[in-house]
Amino acid sequence: MLKFTPKIILLLLTALSAILSGCQVVSVKQQAFNVTISNERDSILTRDKISEASLNVLSMTGREAKICNIDPTSCLSDIEKIPQIPNEQFFSTASELYLAKAMSLEKSSECKVKINQDTVLSSKKQEKLKGQNRCIQQEMYMLDRSIRYSYAYLFKTERHPDQRIFDNRQVQVRDFYNQATAKLIMLSTTQKPSNTANSGFSVENSPYFIDFSRFPQLKDQKIEDFISSYNLNFSGLRSINRRDGFGSEFVTVLSKPPRSEENKYILDPLRYKFKDAVNPNIHSPAYLATTIAIEPAANTSMKALLTNAPLYIKVTDPYQFDQIQVEGKAYPLAANFSAPYGLWLASTNLGKAAYLSLIDRDQQLTMPHLYMLEPYNPNKKVIVLVHGLASSPEAWIRLTNDIMGDAVLREHYQVWQIFYSTNMSMLESRYQIYAITQQTFAQLDPKAPAAQNAVLIGHSMGGVISRLLVSNADISQKAFKIFKQRQLAQPKNLPFIVDRLKMQSINNFDRAIFLASPHRGTAYADLWFTRAARKVIRLPGAFLGAAADSLQGNIDPKDFVKQIDNGLIQNGPSDLSYKSKFMELTQGIMPKAKLPYHSVMGNITNNTNSDQITDGIVPYKSAHLNGAVSEKVIEGGHSIQETPDAVLELRRILRQHLIEHGLYQAKKP
Repeated sequence: MLKFTPKIILLLLTALSAILSGCQVVSVKQQAFNVTISNERDSILTRDKISEASLNVLSMTGREAKICNIDPTSCLSDIEKIPQIPNEQFFSTASELYLAKAMSLEKSSECKVKINQDTVLSSKKQEKLKGQNRCIQQEMYMLDRSIRYSYAYLFKTERHPDQRIFDNRQVQVRDFYNQATAKLIMLSTTQKPSNTANSGFSVENSPYFIDFSRFPQLKDQKIEDFISSYNLNFSGLRSINRRDGFGSEFVTVLSKPPRSEENKYILDPLRYKFKDAVNPNIHSPAYLATTIAIEPAANTSMKALLTNAPLYIKVTDPYQFDQIQVEGKAYPLAANFSAPYGLWLASTNLGKAAYLSLIDRDQQLTMPHLYMLEPYNPNKKVIVLVHGLASSPEAWIRLTNDIMGDAVLREHYQVWQIFYSTNMSMLESRYQIYAITQQTFAQLDPKAPAAQNAVLIGHSMGGVISRLLVSNADISQKAFKIFKQRQLAQPKNLPFIVDRLKMQSINNFDRAIFLASPHRGTAYADLWFTRAARKVIRLPGAFLGAAADSLQGNIDPKDFVKQIDNGLIQNGPSDLSYKSKFMELTQGIMPKAKLPYHSVMGNITNNTNSDQITDGIVPYKSAHLNGAVSEKVIEGGHSIQETPDAVLELRRILRQHLIEHGLYQAKKP
């Protein structure tokens, strides 16, 4: 007989405990908060498996995720037969499964195969191409299904979207819809001839029609591409300005054929007859913020929606609209305002062009160019930005992006950027910028808000030029004395010279802002290393050639060119010297009467003495202008326009401008 000693009893209790614990199904332990959040919110878009919500639906039906990922249609057909699965759960799961299948096809070798388009494809390459087309068609079908089911979940189920406002699942399904839309639109453009992205298409037997009623400027345009902004990552933009809402965010890329007279150097652009009656250096935007929603026609039944009812690609201008009507109800419209700006900057590489033009090696920038950053809106005030020496519109990235991100400024302003060659004589730059800006405003209805009360902002050299753009002055008599001293005959008979010496204000401007602007020149331009650089920098050859041609029969072109480096007509950097003839002729010119103007300047010293304040290049005494409505000295160097404090000051002034014109009412503190 077994004797139950204490040792045996302990062994029996241990064995019994092990047996009982083996029967325990549920245990509990703490997990990290981020794991909990991840389990609730992650989906096929953030990890390589479907969401917990979809897995829960599959578990209720005994279906395995792996099988459903391979053949979502068959899997969902079985699940649909189970009455206990509510529509919301079924539609959301279907949307994710179809999107997951599309994403797996996208990664597959069949859809990714690259084939060089030779004149004659070999039979093997032809077979690969056919396989690729089949794969892409299958991927498009899966995206089509995902869009239909996500739309059904969002707008066709018992609960209204407003009733699910705090549901994680609704956020997930909205993302499924947006991603499926983005992928389908971009994939469809690969199946069309170039510059026909605005045409409709079909997915199997389901037609897609494009509706431009909310973006009429695009209707007759040649569209090169629709680029989804979701996957774009920009270095150099400190923030991406978006607006949350419904719809998928895109950048529309327009086809821009070269113009025959673009960048041709023209001495008299105000009187020149351009072939197309418009200065070809005035550029409407080629990259446009766009929001796209895919919807069925009104009153489409649930059954038709989930089979092959026609769908409509509704293209919307997010600058013009901040809401979208879906199923008879208004919702906030999503938008990405920074992406088109970032793509434009990245594609044009303006910074490199600026440096090359400074040494006369970039033939793409002999004439000033004016770039509109959004489709022209007659109801929005215009801001014109003029950059400084060796710079480009990239100098205004911080300010431009902040304007796009500020709802008040974005609603009331549109931005135009001037890009010019800074090796040019500043008198010539002033005249050419005056001409292209006048010509741009001349295209507008003079009664439109956009044609009135514009704001001009200039930095450094651009600030000096901007001051002369809003001034009325005749410096011809002083200049003619210099011509006489240089023994150059008959300058009074040369229109191209006289036009540059008799300055008229651009009356469309109602306010000006000057940043770190050397209105009286700077000694920095006369340091040994800057003098050495000035000897390398030459006036643009295109300008010299055009000027010499115009002198025939009046002044010997050789004599004219010979005098160029003797102080009469110099390159831009030399004009910035406080000793230059340009400064002698222009430093006393002030903005026209009653035009409000502001000064912003940097200070790298710890001093408040006006005799010692400097940004390292421009001293306070040169940047200061009597009569300014406001003047702000900010801690920082010469590129002060890039600092947060300067941008905040500019935003304050721009808001004040709106207040004074009755367009905005400041909130009381």
